[in-house]
Amino acid sequence: QVQLVESGGGLVLPGGSLRLSCAASGSIFSFNPMAWYRQAPGKRRELVAIITSGDSTDYLDSVEGRFTISRDNAKNTVYLQMNSLKPEDTAVYYCNAHEDVPGTSLEYIYWGQGTQVTVSS
Repeated sequence: QVQLVESGGGLVLPGGSLRLSCAASGSIFSFNPMAWYRQAPGKRRELVAIITSGDSTDYLDSVEGRFTISRDNAKNTVYLQMNSLKPEDTAVYYCNAHEDVPGTSLEYIYWGQGTQVTVSS
């Protein structure tokens, strides 16, 4: 069974930093891409950052320059380094991973349970 285990969320002061981690396990195939989404209460889920196995990245415009997504392919772990945090970054952050079957068009999508990030004074 594929599992995405998230950690690193918490309460932080405005301007502070947090590092989220997500370890994906249970698959004999590689996860590509991996991503972080977030959802604030009453708002729609949005893509925050995404990274391919080749380390190509894309970011939500509002986090560009403040957040950095990275991955350790050997560990199937994705990270989100969040700096200069703002109250509007407050949300539940969800890890996302795509499992691709080599040589086929088959793709499976998995989600973590989410980790709360609260930016408040």
